[in-house]
Parts: sequence; C-alpha cells; structure tokens
Amino acid sequence: MKRVATVALTALAPISWGSTYFVASELLPPDRPLFTGVMRALPAGLLLTALSRTIPKGEWWWKSAVLGTLNIGAFFPLLFLSAYRLPGGVAAVLGSAGPLFVVGLAALLLGERASVRTVLAAIVAAFGVSMVVLTAEAKLDAIGIIAGVVSSASMGAGTVMTKRWGRPEGVGPLAMTGWQLTAGGLVIIPVAALVEGAPPALDGHAMLGYGYMMLINTGTAYWLWFRGIGQLSATSVTLLGPLSPLTAAVIGWAALGQALSPVQLAGMAIAFGATVAGQLSAARSARAAEGSFSSTEEINQNISMDLTDGKVRR
Repeated sequence: MKRVATVALTALAPISWGSTYFVASELLPPDRPLFTGVMRALPAGLLLTALSRTIPKGEWWWKSAVLGTLNIGAFFPLLFLSAYRLPGGVAAVLGSAGPLFVVGLAALLLGERASVRTVLAAIVAAFGVSMVVLTAEAKLDAIGIIAGVVSSASMGAGTVMTKRWGRPEGVGPLAMTGWQLTAGGLVIIPVAALVEGAPPALDGHAMLGYGYMMLINTGTAYWLWFRGIGQLSATSVTLLGPLSPLTAAVIGWAALGQALSPVQLAGMAIAFGATVAGQLSAARSARAAEGSFSSTEEINQNISMDLTDGKVRR
C-alpha cells in the first residue's frame, strides 16, 4: 500500500503539468514562454529553499546546478522551442519518448535492468499518446525535432542523475527541489532576456496564472516528482510521464470544448493502460529485488549464527 500511495502522489506531478497549456493559453501573456519558465522556476525555488532553511554545501553547489540545468534550465527552453517549431501533437509525442531515455540511462548508470514488459509499456504508452495528439496536418521541422528529442534526453538524464546522486545526509526533498528550481531559473534568465527582451506588463489574470504555475504546477509538482525519485526506481517514476499529455487532452475537452474522436479515446485508453502496466511491472521488479536481498541477508545471518555457536558445517 505504501508503494501505491507513493506512485499516486508522484503521478500528481505530470497530471499537474498537463494543465500548463490551458493556463498559458487562457491566462498568461502570449509569446513569452521563456519568461514563463523563469516565473515558474525561480520564485518557487527561492520559496522552497527559504521554507527548508537549507542551502547547498560543498559539492552540492555544482551538483544542484547540474541537476537544475538538466531538469529545468535546459529542459524548459528546449521544450518551448520544440513546441514553437512543431505542432503540439508532434512535440507531445517526442516528450512521451522520455521514458525510453530513462530506461537506457538507468541501466547504464544505476544498474536498473528494465524488463521487456517495462520497455514495451513505454513504447505502447508513446504510441497511445500519438493517437491522442497527432493530426494528419502535422508537419515536421528538423530544429523542432532535435529540440524535442534533446529536451526529453535532458529531463531523462536529470531524473537518472537525481536518483544516482541522492540527497545530502539530513536534507529532504523540499530543499533539493528548491535548489534545482533556483538553479534552473537562473539559467533561463539570460536566455529569456536575450530572446524575449524586457518582461511584459502583468494584469490580474497573468498574476493568477503565474501564481498557480509557481505554487502548484512547479513548486508542489516538482517536489512530488523528486520525492518520488527518492522512493521509487527512476524507470517507475518516468513511466508516469504520459499522464501529462493525457491530462492536457482531457482539460482541452472539458474546459475548451475540444472534441475527442474515437481514435483519440482509444489512444487515451491504450496510453493509460500501458502506464498502469508499466507500474505493475516495476513493482514486480522491486519485489523481486527485495526478495533477493532478503535471501542474501538470511544466508549471511545463518552463517553468522553457525560461527557464533561453534557449529561450522564441513
């Protein structure tokens, strides 16, 4: 039950990210994606760091900078570039391929050997997402495709390295999230100033939208995401990613009146089913690993007892 609760809480992160398009299109100034990235990351990072009352020490200054760049500072601009150069459906499909990057990197850097079922679940989920978001009019753009692929790889590498490095002793996920969001926001600032110029004037709707983005869509969501990485395998966490485009499609239907065709509904069912199957496969792998560890521990304990009792079997 503890694992189910952890997965459910972690899933709230990509579900929240699925509301980004709606909030951006309905409340925020148009054509300011990089400024939006700064407003999402930096205030939330400073707030969480202040709440945790903990700042990085020693090597964690540069480690936080690296993780913040991978998960936020590089990911946001590349994602926005992909979204501007490609139809939204193509960009979403490239993003849904992120779990495949994590599967490969986790095997290389963490020793997490994904089962065939897990890999198939990631592929099927990406296929289901493509059924939901791709249209016949979708056009491809080389720069947009490269940006989309690199953004997925950046987030995937950030997820794996967050798992590999863990956290300093005595530091919780709140502080780690604050450090990364702050570093990522600082990385985006010069890019936003160079590309978009001075910040725009903000009205009440924009303030409401940025407040939601900062507190819920970024601060809370990334805290849940990094908390999940600390308690689950990197592969298990990233397999929740397809919930983001699925949530965006549901919000578009419920709030914006966008129609969902039978093919899109079938794609949603396939993607959601693959996401659930991926979690079940990851849970089985985790139980198998725990069982192996327990067996080894019992063997060592029995040997120790035999030695203590002076009854060494020959």
